[in-house]
Amino acid sequence: MTGLKKKLNVYGLTMIAVGGCIGSGIFVTPYEIVRAVPHHFYIILVWLIGGLISLTGALTFAELGAMFPKSGGVYVFLKEAFGRRVGFLYGWVILLIINTGALAALGVALAEYLTFFFPLGDTAKKLVAISLIVGLTLFNVRGVRGSQVFASLFTTLKLLAILGIIVVGFVFYQPEKVVLNFDAGTAVPDNLLSALLVALIGVLWSFGGWHHASYVAGEAINAQKTVPRAMILGTLIVTAAYVLVNVAYMLLLPLSEISQTAKVAGDAIGSVFAYGGKMVTLAISISILGTIGIYTMSAPRIYYAMAEDGIFFRQLAHIHPRFHTPANAMIAQAFWAVLLLLFWGTFENLITYVTFMDIVFMCLAGMSLFVLRKKQPHRERPYRVIGYPVIPGIFVAITLAFVGNTLLERPVQALAGIVILASGLLAYWFFTRRYTHSAS
Repeated sequence: MTGLKKKLNVYGLTMIAVGGCIGSGIFVTPYEIVRAVPHHFYIILVWLIGGLISLTGALTFAELGAMFPKSGGVYVFLKEAFGRRVGFLYGWVILLIINTGALAALGVALAEYLTFFFPLGDTAKKLVAISLIVGLTLFNVRGVRGSQVFASLFTTLKLLAILGIIVVGFVFYQPEKVVLNFDAGTAVPDNLLSALLVALIGVLWSFGGWHHASYVAGEAINAQKTVPRAMILGTLIVTAAYVLVNVAYMLLLPLSEISQTAKVAGDAIGSVFAYGGKMVTLAISISILGTIGIYTMSAPRIYYAMAEDGIFFRQLAHIHPRFHTPANAMIAQAFWAVLLLLFWGTFENLITYVTFMDIVFMCLAGMSLFVLRKKQPHRERPYRVIGYPVIPGIFVAITLAFVGNTLLERPVQALAGIVILASGLLAYWFFTRRYTHSAS
């Protein structure tokens, strides 16, 4: 019988967790964070908060992932805690909003960075983004072993690029050009709490992705141990990289300049080396390419798991007889990502649209740990989250605050996501009714 093959090791899974985070965000969103909180201390603080949220989430998901070492990740956690309807709604928004919106935004960001090398009009940018999404999807259809090599290679390259930026920032800092102010008590931004929560949109977009290691647990070697380790290691690596690279940006450019550029990494290195901007842009393009590759590979395992459970299109449970991958689920995801890119293609709209719904379900997944501790107290738990209930409680509290603030500050994109979520209730009714009739 054709099925998914267990070929992913802890290194490959960690590279998926790291590579799922480090895409375009850390190179594109810093200007939005600086606009929201134009103060050196609070900029670093908000990145540390993002790292804390991700780490508490990874520790929480580590217990859940060890309990349910199968493909689907968060979908499985939610289904076990809250029932098939909530699990379905997560898969629904992953397909219609979260992962496909992320793919569209990554494609837009990569096309934007390519303008460092040659001019591209709006139509050409969209064609480049579409070609990348479709091409990498077809590559990943050919097997998880090739996907693991791809993820490991490109994640290593992007970490080297970030390391290079950090080194340049610390070596070439000029105090007479850039004045740093880390005094938290001076020039405090107005409405600080609200500003920090707005800044978290870009920060959490940049951190999003560490849980992608849980999506492919069904193809992991010794998943009960390797998946938790990968998510925790991944968040620690990413947090250190993000904080240090933001310090490097601020060592090379005044905040007034950072706030005006969506190409902060290229401009920062370009301020030191004549061709530095193009060198960094090439590295960033490779980074984003690697993340697109991971996203086209990982999330389709959710649609596959849903179809296996009988609550989604049966065709999405099809495993390619030669490559042993959920080929139909991967192709369906690419198709919808292309539609999003064509009809809602601005980067800022896409990341708010994506991040809001992603954090809603990350919050629910955090809550699922509390539910499952009561609902399934005797289930084997190879890993138990340290500091329970404080650690998962922090994760749930911060994500709830973020969700509430986004509804107030960015209502259009948030409400658009809620409409898609509501449509999922109708879709669930359709699929369960269809499943019941076909089973009778």
